[in-house]
Amino acid sequence: MLQDRYGNDLTTSSQEARDAYIEGVDFVLSANHGAEDAFKRAIAADPSFVLAHAGLARAYQLVARGKEAIETMAVARQHASGISEREQSHIAALDHLVGGNGAAAYKAIIAHLEDHPRDAFVAQPCTSVFGLIGFSGVAGREAEMLAFMHRLAPHYGSDWWFDSLYAFAQVEAGQTAIAVETIERSLAVNPRNANGAHIKAHIHYERGETDAGYNYISEWHKEFDKRAPLHCHISWHIALWALEQGDEARAWQVMEDEVMPDGAWGPPINVMTDTASFLLRAEIAGGKPRPDLWKKISDYASQSFPNTGLAFVDVHAALAHAMAGNSDELERVISDAKGPAGEVVSKMAEAYRAFAKQDWNEVVARLSPTMSEHERIGGSRAQRDLIEFTYLNALLKLDRSDEAERMLVMRRPNKIAAHSIHGLH
Repeated sequence: MLQDRYGNDLTTSSQEARDAYIEGVDFVLSANHGAEDAFKRAIAADPSFVLAHAGLARAYQLVARGKEAIETMAVARQHASGISEREQSHIAALDHLVGGNGAAAYKAIIAHLEDHPRDAFVAQPCTSVFGLIGFSGVAGREAEMLAFMHRLAPHYGSDWWFDSLYAFAQVEAGQTAIAVETIERSLAVNPRNANGAHIKAHIHYERGETDAGYNYISEWHKEFDKRAPLHCHISWHIALWALEQGDEARAWQVMEDEVMPDGAWGPPINVMTDTASFLLRAEIAGGKPRPDLWKKISDYASQSFPNTGLAFVDVHAALAHAMAGNSDELERVISDAKGPAGEVVSKMAEAYRAFAKQDWNEVVARLSPTMSEHERIGGSRAQRDLIEFTYLNALLKLDRSDEAERMLVMRRPNKIAAHSIHGLH
């Protein structure tokens, strides 16, 4: 029987379909462009190849084409008779995921991996800071992510995909030194793995290695397909480092051409959150306020995310609405925030309401209770530095620089060299 790259049996007799399926899986695992085409080629070679249909559905979901994802998953279910137990379980887990039932998907994935730990395509939704664990909203999710990856590690050896996400879990849990070894092992096998390059950038960031990170990711990015799911977000990393180095022209060029709405394609979650994050960081760094762009991203947030429930999105949407003066949408986020981290979202949204009014005492009062638990909103440590810097900026505006410096030393010691405490306001 034909097998995938991880040694899992596949119910197809077509070598062409199998090869195209492996390509599609690897495009997803590496966050590179090409998954849709590869899965479609697999389906063309074997229209009854169930996992190819499920793979295509997942590829659609990852680029926010939800309706097509659901429709394609329905086709997968139609062909699901006569396949192996593993494939039945694989389909069931992805069906929950594509259907939007994250809790059921997580439960099904954990059960599936007990029997089939090398089914990487099923494991993938639980990895990274944007996965089912990363967006769970529960306290301790960084430790949970590391534990999840650690349990799987004996089954993957030196696999480039697994090592890249293992390194991410390590660095987010504070195990930076070992993360360096893990990511270098991954990139030695597949240097064009976009997830790997992205995670290497995070490791440089956490180590305070501004020049090394900026130079590495800028060079790597030159040959990166703009259609890839991670292109927008990796561009955000470049823009932040350019801003940090004082190259405002480069930072704004990258943002306008590759991250912001109408600039370049990107999943809506990255377009909205990365734009809002950059705009506030630029203002905190002393840049000129851009009310036109705040309005644009506030409108984009309302259009792309009309309902609350995903904490990371909701916090950035609240920021955009506050800075744009869109009080109706801001109050909606504050009152309608829900999910496991709903109360954290409300406090942060209230803080950004105060930030827009330059009520620095209120910013400190609202953010203080969240500083020990902001991992619950999801995203990486680098992304959540937006919260840290908002708090620090408010302290500095209140002439509480000693307190701000103590906080930075305690919470983000590796950022001291890169950020003058007096340059944050």
